[in-house]
Amino acid sequence: MSKTIRTIIFIGYAGLLTMITSAQEKKVTESPKPALSPSQEMLMGWTHSGNKIIAMAEDFPEDKYGFKAQKDERTFGENLIHIASSCYHMINAIKGTTVGVGSEDSLRKLFPAKSDIVKYLKHAVADGAELIKAQGDSGLTREFKYPWGNMMVHGSFGWMGILEHAGEHYGQLVVYYRVNGMIPPESRPKK
Repeated sequence: MSKTIRTIIFIGYAGLLTMITSAQEKKVTESPKPALSPSQEMLMGWTHSGNKIIAMAEDFPEDKYGFKAQKDERTFGENLIHIASSCYHMINAIKGTTVGVGSEDSLRKLFPAKSDIVKYLKHAVADGAELIKAQGDSGLTREFKYPWGNMMVHGSFGWMGILEHAGEHYGQLVVYYRVNGMIPPESRPKK
């Protein structure tokens, strides 16, 4: 390689390195956005998690809603019903009501088709978001009877727990996608 070509390549790399360094420095010197309130952050997490699962519910083919990766687990559709039902158990415990829940067997009969399950899941996510907004920051410190144990907990503990639960099932649903040779919506290239 001639000295002239090496010089051109070197100058090109140096210019590229300067552009990258300049862009990184700009990011570092920009002030971060201020933190949201605790309930706004919880709402952001709730909405993000719920929307990822709703996207899967809408995307997964209806003829595969009965799929399960092994015989001793829930089907894809049953997992969605379980997620929504668990959300309602938490919402109801926080509110002190009993709306939108029943046994998972009764819910499977009540929501037999993909469209029914998607609608139920969307309502659960929307109702949770509405409750977080309505209670605001004080709702995160308010105590309530935990629905899966004989103990009192704070709202923040309940919301974090149900978010973790939804995240665990999200991971399981990703496996259902992959076993079927499909790419989950969140893993697809962004347009």
